[in-house]
Amino acid sequence: MTEPSTAIQDWLYTCIRCGNCKYIFKDYRQSCPSGAYFHFESFFASGRLWIAHGIQKGELEWDNSLLDSIFACTTCSSCEIQCLAPHREHIVDIIEELRALAVDALGPLEAHRKFTEKITTNHNPYGHEHHNRRLLRELELPETAPVVYFVGCTSNYREHAIRDATISILKKAGVAFTIVDEYCCSSPLIRTGQLNQVRALAEHNRAAFETAGATKIVTSCAGCYRTLSKDYQRLGIQLNADVIHISQFLRELIDDGKLKLEKTKELTELTYHDPCHLSRHMNEYEAPRDVIERLPVHLTEMEFNRENSWCCGAGGGCKSAYSDWSLDTARKRITHAKTMKVSTLVSACPFCKRALNDANDGTLEIIDLSELVDRLTLV
Repeated sequence: MTEPSTAIQDWLYTCIRCGNCKYIFKDYRQSCPSGAYFHFESFFASGRLWIAHGIQKGELEWDNSLLDSIFACTTCSSCEIQCLAPHREHIVDIIEELRALAVDALGPLEAHRKFTEKITTNHNPYGHEHHNRRLLRELELPETAPVVYFVGCTSNYREHAIRDATISILKKAGVAFTIVDEYCCSSPLIRTGQLNQVRALAEHNRAAFETAGATKIVTSCAGCYRTLSKDYQRLGIQLNADVIHISQFLRELIDDGKLKLEKTKELTELTYHDPCHLSRHMNEYEAPRDVIERLPVHLTEMEFNRENSWCCGAGGGCKSAYSDWSLDTARKRITHAKTMKVSTLVSACPFCKRALNDANDGTLEIIDLSELVDRLTLV
């Protein structure tokens, strides 16, 4: 990520500050979590682009007073959905470029610096002992296989149930798979403008995939999926394997008859939360729903779903740097789910699950799609 990007130069000046990015057109409900919480113009996409405009023209000097406006954004991409201008697909790119410029000028936010140090030392933002080689031995997996399960840091070090459910499913389906000595995919660094380590992390993972002989890489985390698929390509790092999200692979396994579904008389009443990195960032709305449709459950959609889904509040480095606002954003999503009168809230990203669970008052069961599938499939 050391190459100069051109999103600011190419697209910044196409913003006419019309304000459509702030609302969902249906009934002008607020769509921007940071703008809805902080209220000031500088916390909406249009305001952030105006800050970038001022920096570019030399009308603004770098100052710590700019940092909250620049970094208190989950980069959920809802603004890109609502925008009607030519730059709509590049708003998040501009914001992330602006963050990189801010880091160059003023250094990273303290919370972001801390997890970067942990990535440097332990190859994951949680600072835990790097244990993938040990896990490989414990699971008695081969050194090479056509399918590599990229566990991801949050599944590996926080949401173990997602990792374990995914491994269970792959074994049930008879998939020839392995895991590798993976490092952090670098999504937390890219999202927060800290680009110095990104290429080294990406090159390590590319080499690990090639050593394993991977032709398919499966991720649990929506952020990992976006990073391996899109950001590595921007770096010029080509993975000689297809990168897919677990929801896409689950659909394939079910449709190929490799997973036997349990029959149950009582259908679980559930609703589904779209992870931003899977849905708006990668345009994948159908795979998780296709999987849910094939299970013995009943799905009730929340009012804000698919491209208009409300963010969980955790992305873009906000859970670490702006925990109160992040939690408030997640609580709003929990409220959306509770109005559906369901027992279970399903997502397809460990970071979303973690954020939503932190906001949950215990009235909902919050699980990942992999956990749901593992629960409802036979050995």
